[in-house]
Amino acid sequence: MRIVASLSLLATLALLAVTAHAEPIAIVGAKVHVKPGQVVDNATVVIDNGKITAVGANVAAPAGAKVIDGKGKVVTAGLIEAVSAVGLVGVDLESSSVDGRFGATDPVHADPVHASYDARDGFAPRDITVGVARTGGITVVVAAPAGALVAGQSAAFALDSSTDAIRAPAAMHVDLGANGAAGGSRGKALELLREILDDARAYGRDKAGYDRNQKRRMIADHLDLDALQPVLAGRVPVVVGADSEADIRAVLRIAADYKLRIAITGGAEAWRVGKELAAAKVPVFLDPMQNLPGSLAASDVNDDGAAVLDKAGVTVGISTLGTAGMARTLRQLAGNAVGHGMPWDKALAAVTTVPAALYGLAGRGTIEKGNVADVVVWSGDPLELTTAAETVIINGKVQSLETHQTRLLQRYRK
Repeated sequence: MRIVASLSLLATLALLAVTAHAEPIAIVGAKVHVKPGQVVDNATVVIDNGKITAVGANVAAPAGAKVIDGKGKVVTAGLIEAVSAVGLVGVDLESSSVDGRFGATDPVHADPVHASYDARDGFAPRDITVGVARTGGITVVVAAPAGALVAGQSAAFALDSSTDAIRAPAAMHVDLGANGAAGGSRGKALELLREILDDARAYGRDKAGYDRNQKRRMIADHLDLDALQPVLAGRVPVVVGADSEADIRAVLRIAADYKLRIAITGGAEAWRVGKELAAAKVPVFLDPMQNLPGSLAASDVNDDGAAVLDKAGVTVGISTLGTAGMARTLRQLAGNAVGHGMPWDKALAAVTTVPAALYGLAGRGTIEKGNVADVVVWSGDPLELTTAAETVIINGKVQSLETHQTRLLQRYRK
């Protein structure tokens, strides 16, 4: 009898779990940005089993669905932070909470190659920065290593406490630095990058010879050389941090020589190279608030850099560029780009569809039928400072917007 009762209890619990998982969600009566440039007013979005199953003005909420009142609200796809330290860096000044940072301010004289580093090895899905990023409507971050000339491989994570990456490797990250290297030479950094790529290409053509110690001395070890093979084959993009016009032009030449798929981050003077970037179909990810020179090497930075690049035909993405604690401000950066001339739809794309396309995040970035249900319900225009993310849904599940900071507020407010 006890065995039968136990089996009955297990069956009941399993049924309840399935029922709970299968409960659909309907956001009703909202202004829905299905994708940048396509808006449906008074629309309903239906979510079931982690997917968007219907969206439109004439869609009815299914029976038994959890209904979210969207009247007067704006709904977009979840935002994607394209170059992030969320989950890798908890407290910048506390070394025990910092991963994927190699501490090198000079990528020329320090160990320049960490290509085999995998951000999955350092990502903490329940780090305090994760919850804070969610409150800013961010549903996916691309956790990226830094601090070396070739810093390693990023990975994309959904911010629902999942331990598995949704894309890995997402990209290989290279950092030339705003001024080439603190105390070093920008020319030497570019020279080293070419030599590293040459080494990796030679290694890929004759691994057996390398194993027999029949190759010249190489800068990188075999794990790093292995990690660079998908890059040389064009399967993994290279995200290059470069600010000055000269560095960006040099990177474009390197990409052409080695047939690399690249994107530029930082891009302080990228607006000066708009024609070439557009012709090469190289996207640029920038922070529109970085409107003052970071160095004499890249002194010609403008408030309207994003708008100028967009007008030149360059695909523009927007990112906080690895500042973990400020990831929640991503939408505000997009709003600043709009304030300086970037079209609103392009700014929304810069934090949704553009990063999704670069990193191959299939089914994310838009609210289309069949897509992953990463959805945010906003109190108003998401690019306005006073707007709040009222409901954040990741993989079809409503997420808590409680953070370490709000828990402290509740604890000590009296």
